[in-house]
Amino acid sequence: MSEAPQNLSSLLLAWYDRHHRDLPWRITPGRAARGARPDPYDVWLSEVMLQQTTVQAVKPYFENFLRRWPSVTDLAAAPSEDVMAAWAGLGYYARARNLKKCAEAVAHDHGGRFPDTEDGLKSLPGIGDYTAAAVAAIAFDRPAAVMDGNVERVISRLYAISQPLPGAKPLMKEKVAALTPQGRPGDFAQGMMDLGATICTPKRPACSLCPFRDYCQALRQADPESFPVKAAKKERPVRVGAAFVAVTAAGDILLRRRIETGLLGGMTEIPTTAWTARIDGETSPDAAPFAADWQACGSVAHVFTHFELRLSIYRTVVTAAPHIDGAWWEPVTNLENQALPTVMKKAITQAIPRAFRNTKG
Repeated sequence: MSEAPQNLSSLLLAWYDRHHRDLPWRITPGRAARGARPDPYDVWLSEVMLQQTTVQAVKPYFENFLRRWPSVTDLAAAPSEDVMAAWAGLGYYARARNLKKCAEAVAHDHGGRFPDTEDGLKSLPGIGDYTAAAVAAIAFDRPAAVMDGNVERVISRLYAISQPLPGAKPLMKEKVAALTPQGRPGDFAQGMMDLGATICTPKRPACSLCPFRDYCQALRQADPESFPVKAAKKERPVRVGAAFVAVTAAGDILLRRRIETGLLGGMTEIPTTAWTARIDGETSPDAAPFAADWQACGSVAHVFTHFELRLSIYRTVVTAAPHIDGAWWEPVTNLENQALPTVMKKAITQAIPRAFRNTKG
């Protein structure tokens, strides 16, 4: 490739100035170069939410978090149960636990101010290389190499990198670092993300509209969709278990809270058998939390990152709510305020089809 990195960066910034996405956590492109900065709290919150989640899914969650907790110190002071409930539906719940821990560290150890360097940011709970680089570049104008999935796709095509992911990541990051300008690094990072999200898409990329079209090696090979090259995926194992939906005639449902560590840690659930990513749980009504007339009402499936879970669903209606250690009876009408992950909502809906009719889902 004959084009100098600074010229490619200029092309990308000019494209971003014209075609950027308007997102609630951004400021107008170019304002950073004139002294304006987005709030580091907004940038950090959005970047944590956006990991493995779409922009459209994140927008209402981001806006809800800002309404409830306008600053990092507000979030730090919030009850963990409220934060988990507000996060429910975004998935990857370890992010929510780390979000709370990070807010507490910023509030208690840094006077409510985020560190302004990559190394300082990486010292905070739950902040890795990507998030540290993104916050450093976007919020603090540091020339950090920001690389998410969209940027990987753009870089792999621009340079026709044939090495499969994830092994190609170090080379890709070198290329991103070389392209990242000293001026407007935050706009450059967001421009690369937007280019991958709107133009350099996984399928049917709009190459004729790309600012890199004259320099893209994958396009010269007439094969951009072949990049990035990915290693063969391992087959996802299937685990099984059972979930028990117990309701009273008055409309209360039996809930409990999962332990803080591990998958879905700290979230609310209906009683289930002891399935994990590595072992199956019992699937019969014999494993129910208490003796009752448990009726089978189908099953649900849910895909986690490393395995698929299939739950047999059982339901019972009781006239008197028994006491169950570590559990409580919650009005079905209040489910929207509980930190129920998607798999639990699926199970409840299978047993009580109208349970979430008036909730945020």
